[in-house]
Amino acid sequence: MTNGKIPKKFLDLFHKRAFASLATLMPDGHPQVTPVWCDFDGTYVWVNSARGRQKDRNMRRDPRVALSLMDPDNPYRYLEVRGRVVEITEEGASEHINRMAKKYLGVDRYPYAQAKEVRVVYKILPESTSKMG
Repeated sequence: MTNGKIPKKFLDLFHKRAFASLATLMPDGHPQVTPVWCDFDGTYVWVNSARGRQKDRNMRRDPRVALSLMDPDNPYRYLEVRGRVVEITEEGASEHINRMAKKYLGVDRYPYAQAKEVRVVYKILPESTSKMG
């Protein structure tokens, strides 16, 4: 386990099309896991979702989260990040989901947007990491 900084050897996972499994906590304390797109700005892991979804409600109520990123080129290489959501914002969220669509789908605009959907960015401060590979 490290002090929360993302190990340099694993930064490449944020540049690949590596899906993350995001774990949040339900109101009764049970875990809820969702596959998500993510990136890293050097300080925070960014996750994008729509307001009102289960993970949105969970992170607003309890900021403790964990993510696991598996290397798409080597499933035995992964990074786990445990941390806290320290910022939730709608500002720049539409642009962010379009950048994620470019990274993960190779398209300029997020193709799954729904009418009246409000995009939200969650900035997660890593507190600890574990890794393999």
